[in-house]
Amino acid sequence: MHTLFELRRITKLYGGRPALDGLSLSITQGTTTALIGPSGCGKSTLLRTLIGLVKPDTGEVLFDSEPLTPARLPETRPRMGYVIQQGGLFPHLTARGNVALMAEHLRWPRERIAARVDELAALTHFPLDGLERYPRELSGGQNQRVGLMRALMLDPEVLLLDEPLGALDPMVRSELQEQLKEIFASLHKTVVLVTHDLAEAAYLSDRIVLMRAGRLVQSGALGDMLQRPAEPFVERFVQAQRGHLEHLATPATWVANSHAVVGRT
Repeated sequence: MHTLFELRRITKLYGGRPALDGLSLSITQGTTTALIGPSGCGKSTLLRTLIGLVKPDTGEVLFDSEPLTPARLPETRPRMGYVIQQGGLFPHLTARGNVALMAEHLRWPRERIAARVDELAALTHFPLDGLERYPRELSGGQNQRVGLMRALMLDPEVLLLDEPLGALDPMVRSELQEQLKEIFASLHKTVVLVTHDLAEAAYLSDRIVLMRAGRLVQSGALGDMLQRPAEPFVERFVQAQRGHLEHLATPATWVANSHAVVGRT
């Protein structure tokens, strides 16, 4: 399968401290990868590096087999949809205005924009009468759907999500998890998402990438981390997530694994 992203020994320093520390990672086209780890481990920095918002101090980022240089960004940015934490919507624009912003900038015909917005509203289960409301008039879950629609507006090849469900209450979060999984399956895009929740990572992704202090500690399925932890930190991290794994409603394919986690000592 085609490697869409390749990071080669990426390092990024902030205030002399590494946010990314010699990290290497390949992401295959059409797969969903979850970046997970404790706060400050470099997850969001890595995501912003993929889209070109962060330039590494050392190392190389390849997108579609070519270096992701500043000169390529105007061409690559429309190929990537980006959902930042808590949606990042413009408060002075309606939901429709937020979703259509880039298409209007690219001078799409009005009819094409309207048809695409309606299509995305149906895909994300967003009420049509909510399109004329402002972010402050929408619920947290609705704002997240608007952020997702905006990221999908140009039909990008890649979808990058930074803690897309982190600020939502558990019931709304569970509902959106199910809908995101359906969307990922139906669109067949390359998805990279950041989350603090191991259960969410296991549910939504094909591969979990566990990070610590800017390094990749272990990559694989939840079962790999349960049965073959790469180092003691992996076991400690999984143990700390027992409550998430036990209580979040998820498919039977990994609920059995979650019971194994709860039972470990």
